[in-house]
Amino acid sequence: MATACTYSLIISLILSFFILNSASSEADILLTFKASIEDSKNALSSWSNASATHYCNWTGIACVSTPSLSVTSLNLQSLNLSGEISSSICELPYLSHLNLADNVFNKPIPLHLSECNTLETLNLSNNLIWGPIPSQISQFGSLKVLDLSGNHVEGKIPESMGSLQNLEVLNLGSNLLSGSLPAVFGNFTELVVLDLSQNAYLVSELPSDFGKLEKLEQLLLQRSSFYGEIPDSFVSLRSLTILDLSQNNLTGEIPQTLGSSLKKLVSLDLSQNMLLGPLPNGICNEKGLINLSLHTNLFSGPIPNSISGCINLERFQVQNNGLFGDFPDGLWSLPKIKLIRAENNRFSGEIPDSVSKAAQLEQVQLDNNSFTSRIPQGLGMVKSLYRFSASLNGLYELKKCRKLVSLSLADNSLTGEIPPSLSDLPVLTYLDLSDNNLSGPIPQGLQNLKLALFNVSFNQLSGRVPFSLISGLPASFLEGNPELCGPGLSNSCSDDQPRHRTAGLATLTYALISVAFGLGTLIVAAGFFLYHRYSKQRSQMGSWRMIFFYPLRVTEHELVMGMNEMSAVGSGAFGRVYILGLPSGELVAIKKLVNYGSQSFKSLKAEIRTLAKIRHKNIVKILGFCRSDDSILLIYEFLQKGSLGDLIHRPGFVLQWDVRLRIAIGVAQGLAYLQKDYAPHLLHRNLKSNNILLDADFEPKLTDFALDIIVGEAAFQSTMASETASSCYNAPECGYSKKATEQMDVYSFGVVLLELVSGRKAEQAEPAESLDIVKWVRRKVNITNGAYQVLDPNISESSQQEMLWALEIAMGCTSVMPEKRPSMFEVVRALQSLDSRTSFPSNTSEGHSISL
Repeated sequence: MATACTYSLIISLILSFFILNSASSEADILLTFKASIEDSKNALSSWSNASATHYCNWTGIACVSTPSLSVTSLNLQSLNLSGEISSSICELPYLSHLNLADNVFNKPIPLHLSECNTLETLNLSNNLIWGPIPSQISQFGSLKVLDLSGNHVEGKIPESMGSLQNLEVLNLGSNLLSGSLPAVFGNFTELVVLDLSQNAYLVSELPSDFGKLEKLEQLLLQRSSFYGEIPDSFVSLRSLTILDLSQNNLTGEIPQTLGSSLKKLVSLDLSQNMLLGPLPNGICNEKGLINLSLHTNLFSGPIPNSISGCINLERFQVQNNGLFGDFPDGLWSLPKIKLIRAENNRFSGEIPDSVSKAAQLEQVQLDNNSFTSRIPQGLGMVKSLYRFSASLNGLYELKKCRKLVSLSLADNSLTGEIPPSLSDLPVLTYLDLSDNNLSGPIPQGLQNLKLALFNVSFNQLSGRVPFSLISGLPASFLEGNPELCGPGLSNSCSDDQPRHRTAGLATLTYALISVAFGLGTLIVAAGFFLYHRYSKQRSQMGSWRMIFFYPLRVTEHELVMGMNEMSAVGSGAFGRVYILGLPSGELVAIKKLVNYGSQSFKSLKAEIRTLAKIRHKNIVKILGFCRSDDSILLIYEFLQKGSLGDLIHRPGFVLQWDVRLRIAIGVAQGLAYLQKDYAPHLLHRNLKSNNILLDADFEPKLTDFALDIIVGEAAFQSTMASETASSCYNAPECGYSKKATEQMDVYSFGVVLLELVSGRKAEQAEPAESLDIVKWVRRKVNITNGAYQVLDPNISESSQQEMLWALEIAMGCTSVMPEKRPSMFEVVRALQSLDSRTSFPSNTSEGHSISL
């Protein structure tokens, strides 16, 4: 008995020894891994042998019993970690999940992690991982989840990746991948999520073997460069819930059975391609689809009646196509529909009163169609509606739309009176009824609303204008209604005239006759002076028509007469710029365009209204415009710090790198928004440092954007051809290509970024040698340590690493070959990754050279 007890005790001691030794070993492995990492925020402070906390309770550690406690998961996401990703972590025998996402690791893909034989999940997303995917990626044979998204991974996807047949999630989105896809994706039969989105250089047809991925639930390929037709094999993806092919170069028709075959589909986005033909009858499965986005393509024909059966549909977007015919009645009364956008098509017919059943409808946009009906009374029953914009006839009661914020019905053929019930909408802020045939008075109750915009110009309204609408809004919002009257208008209301007694009138008449003769000589003498002054003012005023998109309390006369030599602050290829103080004390900038096409006022207003709708912190607001027979006045918000060009050209220019980097990021964000996020997509076409304005906090805002839309292509090309002083901002292909491209804007941005890095003028970076900044930089970086000579010496050496990286970005943007330039979206990500806490490789210490 004693012997048995002794043996039991010995075995227990041996097991305890191994368990303690194992525990000590895993803790040591973790500490070794920590030693290779740079932890700027001390996020891993709990990782210490001196800590009383068991290592399984250290930050980011998860353990299970095997039977002793062993580390199975390491989650160090969003801790601002950098440095090396050591393979020592692979010594943990049961590690299955490694998550290092949202940090600042600046290394190639760490292939040595393939030594982690039990690793099933590797997440390195949103770091600074760079370089190509090596062919040895096949060594990660046990992986089920591989996420490398949001990095700088470049080059082609190797065929060897086809060996990772256990993959369930493959995310390579938001990188710099290029070339065509290898024919290996049919191997990933376990794949549930495939994300190759936002790879602008991934120029490939869609592989037909995608259709073999029967377990695939999410296929995300948006914002890349896929071309060709959608393969018929896609109808085999019967587990698919999300299919996003938007913002590519796809052509051809949608496979006829795509929607009806994919019965689990929740979101289908094919927008912003070049797809054509009719919409398939089964484009929407009956129960599952929530989001259907087909906008900005070349589709034609009617909307299939089957859309009425999509009972869970919430968002329906088909704007900017060539669709025509009536809307299916059932579409208007879908119980969950929130958004209907169908502007810029050729739809006709009516909106039925059954729209009242769409209890969750929030937005309706139907502009630029051919609807011939009145606004249905049923629309007034939709209490969740907050935006309605359409081309319809008639105006019915909307008083139950208590959430309505914006009502835009401009440029239509509305008739009848403005309904007083609009005064009952408590949050109505934007009301535009201009350019219609409305008649009758302006309801008095509208003055009780807090209207930021109220435009009823160019109708047939009559009667007294409510006083607060006159005092709070510009007269131009009321012009074109000759029967309106009130203080400050051309017509004074009859009951505003003072009444005089007959006797008093006679006495006044006698007095006037008595003094008239005496003043005759003086009047004749002053006549010539007054005549010449009046003629001069009339010649300055011309025949002006004014439209404001924001409430500016100023008249055409005050604007035009305020533009003189004293208020002029500069001039460019398209005209002079003036800074004016309004009677309210507000400052505005006015650009006078004197060379423009012959488009009508209505067409010009529509084009400028498109630009005025832009809302982005890095784009200057267009507040309004005036037009005469020979010029256009664009009214912009005023920015206190002036232009970036003036700042750089100023003697003794000094601006610290963190401010310059913030300016670069803001400019890039503004350009990316114009090119991709704003509809319709726009190009700047005249980007230079003088067209970047700075507010009081040095936040940059783009101005002079998309002037080609305002002045017309012919006038724009003519003006730009004569602009030679800043030609170095223009991409080389501008000399032989007539088509404007996003890559041209990218080139111009690269020149601006070179100015910020070097602190030198773009057109005269080296005046002694007549070199512009692009030529000067290229000459410098081709010599040993030349890149350092490019950097502005006024900036602290502590910022040089970041400036070198920014220089590489600028050199990529100014590549001679357009196809080698990054997209603005990629530029934004690259600039945002520059942070003073991150150590970047220089072109000397690690052999990382600048590519020309």
